[in-house]
Amino acid sequence: MKVYKDIFTGDEMFTDTYKMNLVDDVIYEVYGKLVSRNQDNIVLAGANPSAEEADEGTESAVESGVDVILNHRLQESFGFADKKSFTLYLKEYMKKVLEHLQENAPNEVDVLKTNMNKAMKDILGRFKELQFFTGESMDVDGMVAMCEYRELNGESVPVFMFFKHGLQEEKL
Repeated sequence: MKVYKDIFTGDEMFTDTYKMNLVDDVIYEVYGKLVSRNQDNIVLAGANPSAEEADEGTESAVESGVDVILNHRLQESFGFADKKSFTLYLKEYMKKVLEHLQENAPNEVDVLKTNMNKAMKDILGRFKELQFFTGESMDVDGMVAMCEYRELNGESVPVFMFFKHGLQEEKL
């Protein structure tokens, strides 16, 4: 399994256990699912609770949300009130990513420069539909992932977008 971490904060953003798509060699699209989890009790398939436990009527906390957010402790960010503020963030962030690439992966610089503008114009065109997430540290100097809901096979699916060049892969 591969874990994808923010190169600046070290925050875990996602793993390769999700359905993924690499767009224009610069944006990972990661497809999430809505889930509900019982936090107090792990129920194994085929397990049968005893009669006493079933009668106790104990309440347990149920956690619901998108698996990518819950599994990687992503934090929703409300720092972008408009397209202009997000564009300013992107310019600064991409400058840092470019500097990082020039030092660590110079062969990827042209890929980023060539493909990022097209990808970002497309994403900025859908700005009002996006939600923004940082890693667990909530450090906006690192990557801010974007999420939008898309209709796929008749259901609404959360699709997260991560900047490929702002991630480091770690094999577990």
